[in-house]
Amino acid sequence: MEKIEPSEHLEGNVEVERKKDASLDAATTNNPEEFDYARNKRLNRRLDIRILPLCCWLYLLNFLDRGNIGNAKVLNQETGNDLLHTTNMTPTNYALTVSLFSVAYALFEVPSNWIMKHYIRPSVWLAVLLGCWGALTLGFAGVKNYPTVIVLRMLIGVFEAGFFPGIVYLITIWYRHNERSVRIALVIAFCNLAGAFGGAIAFGMATVNGAGNLEGFRWLFIIEGTITILSVVPTLLILPDYPARAKFLSPSEKSFAEDRLKERGGGYNREHATRKELVQTLFSPRMLAHYFAYIANVVTQGSFTFFTPTIVTGLGYTSIQAQLLTVPPWVVGFVVAILVSYSADHFNARGYHITVSSVIGGIGWLSAGLLPPTAYTSRYGCLCMAAVGAFPVAPAMTNLTVCNTPSMLTIPLVIALHNSCAGIGQVIAQWIWKADEAKDGYPTGNFVCAACNFFVAIVILSLRLWYGRMNRKGVKDARGEKRIWAY
Repeated sequence: MEKIEPSEHLEGNVEVERKKDASLDAATTNNPEEFDYARNKRLNRRLDIRILPLCCWLYLLNFLDRGNIGNAKVLNQETGNDLLHTTNMTPTNYALTVSLFSVAYALFEVPSNWIMKHYIRPSVWLAVLLGCWGALTLGFAGVKNYPTVIVLRMLIGVFEAGFFPGIVYLITIWYRHNERSVRIALVIAFCNLAGAFGGAIAFGMATVNGAGNLEGFRWLFIIEGTITILSVVPTLLILPDYPARAKFLSPSEKSFAEDRLKERGGGYNREHATRKELVQTLFSPRMLAHYFAYIANVVTQGSFTFFTPTIVTGLGYTSIQAQLLTVPPWVVGFVVAILVSYSADHFNARGYHITVSSVIGGIGWLSAGLLPPTAYTSRYGCLCMAAVGAFPVAPAMTNLTVCNTPSMLTIPLVIALHNSCAGIGQVIAQWIWKADEAKDGYPTGNFVCAACNFFVAIVILSLRLWYGRMNRKGVKDARGEKRIWAY
C-alpha cells in the first residue's frame, strides 16, 4: 500500500481560550486576530450536508449488520425456523459466537485506525470495510452449521471493528473540539434507529418465512447485506478525506478548515508521538478511568444490541411480537441521545449530562430486576427507561475522552482504544443474560447493567471534578503544552 503524503501538518498547538460574546461575529470580519465564527458556521453547514447524512446512514447499516444475529436468534422460533434450531446451536453456542465477534472487534480497532492514518484515505478505507462486512453478511444467509456461523461472525467483527473509530477520526479531522459531540451523537443515534429498523425488518421477514424455501432469518441477512454492498459506491464518491484534498472547498476555505482546528487539537497530523505521550495515553489513571467507564457503559449497550429481542420475549411476548416491541426503547434512545449531546456541548457540561443519564438508566435496570417477573408492562417501561443510560451517553463520553488526550498526536490511538473497550463490554453483556433465568426475569442481566450505569455515573462525575481541578492548577499535557481540559 502506498503511503499518503500529508497536506499541511497541524501541530495541534493549544492557544489560550478566547471568550465568545455576542458582538464577536461582527468584529471578526474586520479583525483578523479574532476567530471568524460566522465563517466557521458557514463551513460547518457545508460539511454537515456532505459528511453527516452519509456517515449516519453507514453507521445505521453497521449496526443493522451487527445486531441482526440477535433478531435471527428468536425469529420464527415457534416453528423451529430460527437461527439456533436451523444450525443446531445451543444458547451457549450463541453466546460464544457473539463473544468471539466482540473479541475480534476489540483487537482490530487500533490496527484499523493506524492503517487509515498512515496508508489509506478515510473514504477508501471505510468503503473497503463496508464492502467486506456487507459481503460476509450476505454470505451469512447460507449458513448450515455452527462452525460456519462462528467463522463468519468473527470475520464480520474484524471488518466492522474499524468503522466507528474511523468515522470519529474523520470528524476530528474536520470539526473543532466543541462541535464534535452532537455530530458523533447524530451518528451514534442512528444505531438506535438501526435497532428500531432491525426489529421492524425482522418482523417483515418473519411473515415471509419459507418464501423461496428460505427461512425468515436468511432473508434478513440477504436484504441487509445487499443494501450494505450497494452503499460502497456513494462512500467512495461523496465522503471527503482531508481539507487539503477537498475539491468542494476553495484554497482559502481549505486553509481556514485546517487552521481552525489548532485550538485543542484535531485535524490531520502524521507526526509520531513520543514514548512518554504513548505511555500516558495507555496507562495514566485518568485515561484508564475513561476506558473502564466506557467498558461499563457498553455492557448496557451490548445488552440492547444483542439481547433486546430476547429480553422482550422474556416479558411474555411471542418472537414475532418481540420484534416490533424492540422498537420503542430504541426510539427513546435516539431522541435522548440527540438532546443530551446537543445540551452537553452547548453548556460545556458533558460530565454532568453523562452522570444524570447514567443514573436514570441505572434506576431503570434496577427496577426491572426488582419487579416481579410477571409485571410485564412495568418491566417493559423500565426497559425504555434503561435506554436513557445506554447509547445516549456514548457520544459525550467519546468526545470527553478525545478532548482530554494526554497529547494531540495520540488522538487517533485514543479513539481506537476507547472504542476497543466496546468489544470487552460486549463480551460481558453476552454472558449475563442467562437462558435459564428467563422465568425469573433475567435478574443477573438487569442487576449487572444497573451496577454498570451507576459505576459510569460515579467515574464520570469524579473525572469532571478532576478536570476542573487540573484547569485551576494549569496542568500541562504530556508535551509540556498548555491545555484547557474539557469537562
